[in-house]
Amino acid sequence: MTATARVRRTSTHLADGRELIYYDDTEPFVSGGATRRLDDPRPLPHRFADVVGPDGTPRPVTAPEMRYDVLTGEWVPMASHRMNRTFLPPADANPLAPARPGAAYSDGEIPDTDYDVVVFENRFPSLAAVPGVPDEVAHLDGEALWPLRPAAGRCEVICFSPDPSGSLAGVGTRRMRTVIEAWADRTAALGRLPGVEQVFCFENRGKEIGVTLHHPHGQIYAYPYLAPRTATMLRQARAHRQRTGGNLLRDVLEAELRAGRRVVAESEHWAAYVPAAARWPVEIHLAPRRDVPDLPALTDAERADLARLYLRVLQAGDRFFTQPGAPGGAGEPITLPYIAAWHQAPVRAGREDLRLHLQLFSVLRAPGKLKYLAGSESGMGAWISDTTPERIADRWREVVSDDVEEPGA
Repeated sequence: MTATARVRRTSTHLADGRELIYYDDTEPFVSGGATRRLDDPRPLPHRFADVVGPDGTPRPVTAPEMRYDVLTGEWVPMASHRMNRTFLPPADANPLAPARPGAAYSDGEIPDTDYDVVVFENRFPSLAAVPGVPDEVAHLDGEALWPLRPAAGRCEVICFSPDPSGSLAGVGTRRMRTVIEAWADRTAALGRLPGVEQVFCFENRGKEIGVTLHHPHGQIYAYPYLAPRTATMLRQARAHRQRTGGNLLRDVLEAELRAGRRVVAESEHWAAYVPAAARWPVEIHLAPRRDVPDLPALTDAERADLARLYLRVLQAGDRFFTQPGAPGGAGEPITLPYIAAWHQAPVRAGREDLRLHLQLFSVLRAPGKLKYLAGSESGMGAWISDTTPERIADRWREVVSDDVEEPGA
């Protein structure tokens, strides 16, 4: 167990060997006066145990692999086992909910009957380092054009709240601060794993996005390669530095602040703006004023300030669209489906060129209407926007509040 001034971190392992970590900010747990349940009573086989085939013969577990797309220069993980992952279970079978008091056994992932924030290794990971499988490049069908290697990363789930009906927007500033502490802690820990090149914290929310569990949660990926978007930004940032001597992401933030037209909200340490070439019908970026490579590098003051501004943005997102109301009346707000993506500098390459920022966007372009990635976007990667960044920013400013709506207020 380890503790900070306000968040206590307690690590354990689930029945199949996956790591689980509680992040507590409430008493008696934060002071160590009590400890969450650490044992997992489920009769699960170890995740790396031999698998018995149809013929009754045990065989070593198959490591996930990734193949290199020579046409794009991108690695593509093949995660066929995820076809059988949990999909929109009923409320009484929610694997992210706390254990039911008095229940002898349930197939939930969290052993305790309550928690503040919890992180655990994904049961159906896209990336996993299997013991005994070397991270070496081979070639599919013996062809040099088709490199393949193990998808030897790590995938984690972070639960923001024990309340299945809640949302990250409703957790309040204290709990949001704990979430930020967990993101930073896991980014640092995963970045130390052998072979990891990049750590990505993100949240998918809403059936329109494709979530398979509605419980308020996010994910943390440790990639054994640079993700395509990061590689593209790094290429652009290096070219910008060579051309101007400046940091591209810092220069973008300063240009947005000078223009002011798309700035949505500002705080002492952060700014929220719609980027000049926003692609999505709803999009906003949060960036620190100081040059910061990743979440662990944030100061205590920057983390506290982020907790408030991020909640203001999330709560404004749930006011961005409304259901059509009666003539002359206001309609009911629509819960915004979104993806929130933390862009961090890679573990090694490009730390002086890339800068921490959050990108939050939605596929919802109007009540009941989605932005579909059709021929131009999906086939050619040539984006066409259905609106303008200025109109998006105008709407954000209309709905963003100067304060945070705290739970129970």
